[in-house]
This record gives sequence, structure tokens and C-alpha cells, in this order.
Amino acid sequence: MKALIQRVSEGQVSIHHQIRSSIGKGLVILLGITQDDGIEDIQWLSRKIVNLRIFNDDAGLMNRSLLEIGGDILLISQFTLYASVKKGNRPSFIRAARPEIAIPLYEQAIAQLEADLGKKIGVGEFGADMQVSLTNDGPVTIMIDTKEKE
Repeated sequence: MKALIQRVSEGQVSIHHQIRSSIGKGLVILLGITQDDGIEDIQWLSRKIVNLRIFNDDAGLMNRSLLEIGGDILLISQFTLYASVKKGNRPSFIRAARPEIAIPLYEQAIAQLEADLGKKIGVGEFGADMQVSLTNDGPVTIMIDTKEKE
């Protein structure tokens, strides 16, 4: 499982020109799911995300977590995070999980993040053509891969 995490002052996702979800200060997370992922990946990633100290404290240092600032999450499914461009110029998405695997895991990730954050999160729609807009604060952008727990 891969998560591209962006610290934002605001973010929103629209589908068919209608706003589906919007957040203020917090994280916009693009989530890629592969066929090897499971509940352990979701649990580890969720805990890591809500406790990641990437928000500024009073001294201007990245020392506060999403939980500490009471921030929001906007979670967007993003199978293209598993694009392979090793051969040719057309990306291959063979490592991305098929919908029958990915949808239940995406729904479990939503539930886990809501439980760990203690409130509802904003979401997109799995498989939809979405327009995501955000104001990256910093900018701060971090990639986490649950298969590379360092």
C-alpha cells in the first residue's frame, strides 16, 4: 500500500463538477492499493498517518501530528501510484489491485482512519473520474510504502 501524503491548508474532490468532499487544514492522501495488501498494512499506515509529526509547533518546527492539531483527512483512491514505466512509454498498472480486492481495502482504510482520527474523513469515489484540488502547505509531500517500513 502506498500513500502520497500532502499537508494542506485546504483540499477538495469533485465528481462531475459537484464537490464530493472538502477539508480545511489537514492532509490530502492519495492511496494506492496492490494485490498483496491486507488489514495489517491498513492498520500500520493509519497509525503512522494520524501520528506523523509534520505540522508546525509554536516555534515553527514540524513537531505536531494531525491528532494534535485536530486536522482533517481527504482520502482519494489512486491506482496510478503503482504505475510501472520500466518498458516503453505507456505505464503498466499490473501491480495495482483489481477492484474486487481494492474496494474492500479502501473501505477498511476509511474506517480505520476515522477510528484512529476520531472523526469522519472526506473521501472521493473509488474508480470515478475525480478532480482533486488542494493548497499544499509548505509544501510538504511525503510518500509512505507499507512494504518499506523504515
